[in-house]
Amino acid sequence: MPTQSKNSKAGTGKAGAAPKAAAKRATTTPAVDLPVGAVLTVTDRVGELVEPFNGRKATEKQLKSYRTNLRRQVKRAERRGATARRQAADTIKRNRTELEQRVRDLLPVG
Repeated sequence: MPTQSKNSKAGTGKAGAAPKAAAKRATTTPAVDLPVGAVLTVTDRVGELVEPFNGRKATEKQLKSYRTNLRRQVKRAERRGATARRQAADTIKRNRTELEQRVRDLLPVG
């Protein structure tokens, strides 16, 4: 039987496996880390959401706070909408008046 030298395929199998294994590890590690990290993040967020609701009074207080904030945001949006509508109406009225004036200036009198 012939003896295998260090340069033969059988001899490089183990030496060549280390870089391949490192490459596989570099590829698969993020694929595993991402879902695990996502689950941990979701767990933290759910914990933050549930924490204020640990008693009846705390729950009522938190819900009142949510209602107040929602009411404020709705009123703010309503004011912004009204302001934008008024500005648009004023701009349209101004442009119409200006156009009517130009048309009157172009038409002959009488």
